[in-house]
Amino acid sequence: MKIFGLFADKQPRKGPQETQAAPPAYWSLSSEQLLSALGGASHGLQQADAESRIKKYGLNALQARPRASALRLFLNQFKSPLVLILIFAATVSAFVKEWTDAVIVLAVVIGSTMRGFVQDYRAGTAVEKLRSQLTFKSNVLRDGRPRMLPSEQVVPGDVVLLSAGSLVPADGVVLEADDFFVNQAVLTGETFPMEKKAGMVGAKAGLAERTNCVFMGTSVSSGTAKMLIAQTGKATVFGQIAERLSLRSPETEFERGIQRFGYLLTRVMLVMVVIVLAVNIFLAKPPIDSLLFALALAVGLAPELLPAIISITLAHGAQQMAKRGVIVRRLNSIENFGSMDVLCTDKTGTLTEGVVRLDGALDPEGRSSASVLQYAFLNAYYQTGLKNPLDEAINAYARKSGLNIGPEQKVDEIPYDFVRKRLSVIMADARGECTLVTKGALDNILSVCNRVRAGEEIYPLDETRRAGIERRYGDWSGKGFRVLGIATKTVQRQSDSYSYTDESDLTFAGFLIFFDPPKSDVRQTIVDLVERGVQLKIITGDNQKVARYVADAVGLPISGLLTGSELNEMRDEALWHSAERTTIFAEVDPNQKERIILALRKTGHVVGYMGDGINDAPALHAADVGISVDTAVDVAKDAADFVLLKQDLDILREGIDEGRVTFANTLKYILTTISANFGNMFSMAGASLLLPFLPLLAPQILLNNFLSDIPATAIAGDNVDPEWVAKPRRWNTIFIRNYMVLFGLVSSIFDFLTFGALLFLFRASPAEFRTGWFIESLLTELVIALVVRTRRLFFRSRPGKLLLVSTLVIIGLTLMLPYLPFQSLFGFIPLPAPLMLAMIGLTALYVVVTEVAKKYFYAHIDKAGA
Repeated sequence: MKIFGLFADKQPRKGPQETQAAPPAYWSLSSEQLLSALGGASHGLQQADAESRIKKYGLNALQARPRASALRLFLNQFKSPLVLILIFAATVSAFVKEWTDAVIVLAVVIGSTMRGFVQDYRAGTAVEKLRSQLTFKSNVLRDGRPRMLPSEQVVPGDVVLLSAGSLVPADGVVLEADDFFVNQAVLTGETFPMEKKAGMVGAKAGLAERTNCVFMGTSVSSGTAKMLIAQTGKATVFGQIAERLSLRSPETEFERGIQRFGYLLTRVMLVMVVIVLAVNIFLAKPPIDSLLFALALAVGLAPELLPAIISITLAHGAQQMAKRGVIVRRLNSIENFGSMDVLCTDKTGTLTEGVVRLDGALDPEGRSSASVLQYAFLNAYYQTGLKNPLDEAINAYARKSGLNIGPEQKVDEIPYDFVRKRLSVIMADARGECTLVTKGALDNILSVCNRVRAGEEIYPLDETRRAGIERRYGDWSGKGFRVLGIATKTVQRQSDSYSYTDESDLTFAGFLIFFDPPKSDVRQTIVDLVERGVQLKIITGDNQKVARYVADAVGLPISGLLTGSELNEMRDEALWHSAERTTIFAEVDPNQKERIILALRKTGHVVGYMGDGINDAPALHAADVGISVDTAVDVAKDAADFVLLKQDLDILREGIDEGRVTFANTLKYILTTISANFGNMFSMAGASLLLPFLPLLAPQILLNNFLSDIPATAIAGDNVDPEWVAKPRRWNTIFIRNYMVLFGLVSSIFDFLTFGALLFLFRASPAEFRTGWFIESLLTELVIALVVRTRRLFFRSRPGKLLLVSTLVIIGLTLMLPYLPFQSLFGFIPLPAPLMLAMIGLTALYVVVTEVAKKYFYAHIDKAGA
């Protein structure tokens, strides 16, 4: 579940903290009793008092996933089964007094663990630095006034202001509420938001029955409230669950593929090791050497760098995406980003400039109206719910027109929600007469109106007048204007709060028309996305005519359009069929957005969703790739896998490319491993059964493995050919299996050619055989990485500088090894020049044959996919 880890402690506090002071069953106390018990006040805490409470109780954080220390990261390197196998091998060598073998194996262990530690530490540091750029904040009363503070600084006794889109920072009780509904499905599993009110409930009330409480990790669906914090951090209900459970995000498709691949290799490794050890002992070969050989073979077979390569490529990808303005919240989603083939987005800010302006306040006849503007200004000025660009545009236009609030004073408010799609404010004038002013989607406004104002006169809203209103609405919508309605009603002052039932028998006052111009540069971005195999779909709450206008303006081809009302009539099976062929989904509510995403996923697509509002949270959770922006409400940012620092489709395109680069470089390591490493180890296992001596000694196998892994770590920063990012890439087990069979076979053929040359052409001694075979096998492993990293001829694709340099350095070291002073430690001897040249020649021939096999393989793949 994505919401876990929201307040994970980034800076664990040292030293013990006191148990929090909220009384048991605090929900059964009156607000006055609880304020007294917590030492708080309805106007909030003083800043100095709050700071002392942080020291006393600690940060409002779960500490569910504290960052590992350097020492812990180093010790974690020794948890690898492969490292444990090597330590076991070194122990056996020392036990039988094979000190040279023991020292060499331990040297390999230390070198491998230090390399892994450095890579993990650097990757972890880079990711933490990126994540620290995103913080969740709460509107807290401090020193008697509201202040936006990091949620981790909230303490017991604080008073927090909540509105639609807010994430509840900690557990507490509601002091004041106005049509306040909270989504607490993360704790209770309830499908629909629950209304919360001030008051008291029984001491034995269950979680779902505490209607006066709100809890950490839940989110505000609609309305406003003032809450008193009672429990923070691990003392919250959310924190207690996190203490008991170890939760992680659902596995991505790529993770599942890697896991299956790992299981396959493990099974092959175990079978081979057991068979090789048993046969060698049966053939009366030295048992200790046979055991060390079998263990070294296991290490050579295993892709021990795969977890490190994945971590490095993901961290590198996250850093590159951050440079482009994309902050990665969940590293494992990067491959999904590259696999994405459908991107769903609202139009505002992505296809349009995102700068909404009020173009006019008009009466029902379409004429400019000062009274409609005044009503709209009062409604926008006094509403305290979710901030939105429409109200900001109304306020800006009113100020520019010289309007003032005047004598009207706010009495009450009926907050906006996504069912009514209306917001009402009740105001009293200087004489005490109250007026309800409602603003919202035109259809939803007209549904509660039975009269219409024409100048100073009021008439029944009959079919003729309604048709005229709807005609003007259609004309403006077709030109790209977003249209809201304004309606009013005189009401009696009352002691109880007003509710949505008071929104009836209203008088339609007029229209508000807004314009958000389409972006001029988005047309090319849409073309670029299509070229990369990504379909763009619009999912919006706006009416279909506005959505169609924007799509036409930015050059988005429209293959189909569905409205929310049409979706309601569709069964899920019908939606699965229609969703693929539909470009625009208009007039939809939050639940319908989620349903559309699930339908697209059901038909096999990897779906991305971009949204920034509270109404986008369900769809962000449902998508394979959730994308939000830094200015989004907290609940949207928390649901997202990626956060854009700028709402721009072009940045998204660059992020898709980087996701595909990360996917490609991870796959390169796998292809390199299964091309040469497998072939060499299979050949070695076979040779050990046929030869009267071991083809390689254990230290030689480990050194081979260690040296070949050095360039492999540079794959994370390798260059990627354009064709790798030209279309979505997904994990393909059949592709990898076929690749392993073909290229492993090629590698094994050359291994046995090498055996034949060494035994029959050069009549090599065991030491010469091992030295020559070591050089040839290591050279093939090194050069194959340069060959299989591209579909092109290897010399027509420029590798990354670090990969190329490290490969050339290790090749040079390989050729020098038999002639170095310490060569005898590993059992090497100097080779005659003809034999060395033969090994180099076989490697060159191997490259040529592998290129031919690669051309055949990809031609077959392309033909099968055509």
